[in-house]
Amino acid sequence: MAELNRAVSEPIVMTLSSPLLEKLAQLSPFIADVLAHEGGADEPITIALTDDETLELIAPTDYLPRLQQALAEVSDEATAQRVLRRHRKQWFAALAAADLTGQLPLRDMLEHLSAAADAFIIAARDWLYPRFTERYGTPLDNDGKAQPLWVLGMGKLGGRELNFSSDIDLIFCYPERGETDHPRKPVETDVFFTKLVQGMMSLLDALTADGRVFRVDLRLRPFGQSGPVVTSLAALEYYYQEQGRDWERYAMVKARLIGADKASEQAFKDLLRPFVYRRYIDFSAIDALRKMKTLISQETKRQGVQNNIKLGPGGIREVEFIAQTFQLIRGGQQRQLQTQSLYQAYQVIAEQELLPAAAVRELLASYEFLRRVEHALQEYNDEQTQTLPDDHARQAALAAVFGQTWQALVNDIQQAMARVHQHFQNVIGDNDSDDEDAGALQLLWQDMVEDSTALDVLHDYGLDKQRAQLIWQHVNELRLEVRKRGSGPRGRKAMAKLVPVLVQRCLQLADAEVVLERVFTLLRRIMSRTAYVELLVENLGAREQLVKLCRASSWIAQHLANFPILLDELIDPQHLYELPELTDYRAIIDEYLLRIPEQEDDLEAQMNALRQARQSCQLKIAAADISGALPLMKVSDHLSYLAEAIIGAVVHLAWQQLTARHGCPPGCSPSRMGFAVVAYGKLGGLELSYSSDLDLVFITDSDYQGETDGAKPLEVQQFYLRLAQRILHLFTTRTVIGTLYEVDMRLRPSGKAGLLVTRLSTYASYLQEDAWTWELQALVRARPVFGDQELCAAFQQLRQAQLRQSRNVTELAMQVVEMREKMRSHKEQRSEQHSFDLKQGVGGITDIEFLVQYLVLRFSTEHPALTTYTDNVRILEQAGQLEVMPAAQAQQLTEIYIREREWLHQLALDDRGSLTHQPFADERSVVAKAWQEWFAEVLH
Repeated sequence: MAELNRAVSEPIVMTLSSPLLEKLAQLSPFIADVLAHEGGADEPITIALTDDETLELIAPTDYLPRLQQALAEVSDEATAQRVLRRHRKQWFAALAAADLTGQLPLRDMLEHLSAAADAFIIAARDWLYPRFTERYGTPLDNDGKAQPLWVLGMGKLGGRELNFSSDIDLIFCYPERGETDHPRKPVETDVFFTKLVQGMMSLLDALTADGRVFRVDLRLRPFGQSGPVVTSLAALEYYYQEQGRDWERYAMVKARLIGADKASEQAFKDLLRPFVYRRYIDFSAIDALRKMKTLISQETKRQGVQNNIKLGPGGIREVEFIAQTFQLIRGGQQRQLQTQSLYQAYQVIAEQELLPAAAVRELLASYEFLRRVEHALQEYNDEQTQTLPDDHARQAALAAVFGQTWQALVNDIQQAMARVHQHFQNVIGDNDSDDEDAGALQLLWQDMVEDSTALDVLHDYGLDKQRAQLIWQHVNELRLEVRKRGSGPRGRKAMAKLVPVLVQRCLQLADAEVVLERVFTLLRRIMSRTAYVELLVENLGAREQLVKLCRASSWIAQHLANFPILLDELIDPQHLYELPELTDYRAIIDEYLLRIPEQEDDLEAQMNALRQARQSCQLKIAAADISGALPLMKVSDHLSYLAEAIIGAVVHLAWQQLTARHGCPPGCSPSRMGFAVVAYGKLGGLELSYSSDLDLVFITDSDYQGETDGAKPLEVQQFYLRLAQRILHLFTTRTVIGTLYEVDMRLRPSGKAGLLVTRLSTYASYLQEDAWTWELQALVRARPVFGDQELCAAFQQLRQAQLRQSRNVTELAMQVVEMREKMRSHKEQRSEQHSFDLKQGVGGITDIEFLVQYLVLRFSTEHPALTTYTDNVRILEQAGQLEVMPAAQAQQLTEIYIREREWLHQLALDDRGSLTHQPFADERSVVAKAWQEWFAEVLH
């Protein structure tokens, strides 16, 4: 027998008595047959060996050029068929030999098999195309350019994970309808391409004396076997938009355009993406894949299939299903999951912690082992099988490949499949089990149920008549709304599953009516968005967290209703309640921005990413808050640091967008902008709440000389004005996710009439000469939250210098008291007798804040340390330590301030404003007494 040596140029002679070939012949009659019947002086065998019997293979990139070279001189179809088939036998025999002797890792094997299949497809198409154009003319598009035949590789071919004796699943299409340019008898493009596809089927799939290249399966095309074998791109798009089914979404995850240019590949990705990957988290995929797996299992049982390492429980298909479940559920939001490769998908699943890294390693190890077994099964006789053999000869050959006894190999296979099936059950579940059956409560969702029947069902759950009627009213009203505004059959089906199990869960609570009302408020917002409903259907943990959060806080319930994208955060309770460090928020914001796909990295995508980041982080803070794990002061710290991180991200984005168009001001860069953001009010005082506005002032130390250095230069003052406008636009524009923060700029010099950006020197002059006392009070809580270090330090010096100036004590006291009374008359709530406005009432929070500001403005000239902090608690602590006020009084006011803020915070979580029926009599008396003491000479 002839054999290629290392350089292929000097064949060496081997006989089948060669030890390696003898071993291969025992392991694979297919290889033995190829060696015995193929080859000759002009047709060398392509199993190349080195001196130490290491197999050498051609590179994956060489398959296509070798085929094209072999077909170059071929002029008839019969010869082309023979050339393709003999190359396939020789190459696959070489690959089988390398695989069976353990010389080719699985991933390399998959790459070779897929590259070879691509080469056969491309070579067949490209050999036929000019012959058909010669006969029928060239199919032209509207621009008069020749149209190509596009080939979509599906399944394992699409994922470049082809097995040894696999079918290849293909879909054919072409750019647009038209006709050929034949001078006498032009034909329509669909006729031309239909004939071309039929020709490819003959070259690749027809059974000849030399066998076939591949079995080609076209059943995945639109309308399956009843549809045309090739269709236009527009028809393909219309089909998937209007009639695409769940299993076709699953199939299209693997779709890959073979042998096309980059522009065509991108066009196909853009066409398929909306169909395959939903914009929102899509848990309908779980049910669709579960049903598909059930159908497969039922079919294999019907056919009596056993010991199948692909379709059986824990088989190769389940590893693929797990990956594609995460791809279909989350691929719309996490573009990294939009890949045909199973390996790449699992890499992202591990990186995003969608599954534990150990689980991913275990799944891939089992997958690779089962794929190696699959290949060894198929390499025995080059036949497509995934069933373990029952005859001793095949069992012995398969066991020998792995160096084990047959029973030991079977044990390893069973253990691997058991591990896979356990992971599959954890992710996808089982149609046969129904642990969440809501029992008789499902009757409440039936259209024809009588009121008496519904009340009887609720009574059986232990409810008295009044509570049963109230809950039935909630359920019935929601059911009628769903009938009017639901999202089609799929959405109604999901709601029919969800509502009864939520009712069942809430009935276990003492305040079931209140919780159900809050939960149903959310359901009304999402009932036409089926993806969110299915998320809750499929995730018991998410439902548990929803009930828990809605029960704890009306505000959180409304927050979830307003931003249903946050439902994704409920899936993993451990992640939900895991708060970041205060200094980690900027990294989290940046991570949300980095998730934006490059092709969608526009302004709207950036704004939505920022809004989602804020809402997601805020939900985590609220979850920790209501669980009791976070005291109020820490809640405010987290909300304040989150806001600061977002301010930093917004300014950087605005700077990037503006400088990309206009360039930078002289001497400026992203690290030295000459710009700072000063926070006043609650953010300045580190007392931010969930719904607080941001009181901001923008300052610069620029001298406003010159222009920016970009293609479209601006005067420097105009540049900073545009920067401020862009920042406000990023904050306040309402997108599909809402606004980022409401921003109040009225505390800038001259208020609404003032410039959006103020030079630091101008600000200093304003504070010195024109500022009102209330503006100096506001300055007590002012602190820079973004900007150049030098500029921020200069503002701090300016602030302290202004606060430490000497003032007329009587005038100061009078102005503070007058402003306080004016504010109270405008803002105090007085809706009911015996109610108390915690914020604006006498003895409330604002009284303490005004007193603190008065102390700073009055005593900072003697005690500069009073200007160190911007939050009321530490200022009071300083006042006590410095003996500005008695330490006991400072401590007492601090405790009252915190107590009143905590109560106000609880009211806010329940959406109840600032009015309380708690008298707070002792606390109010202490605050009023302090006011009488400190403002005695101006109070009447």
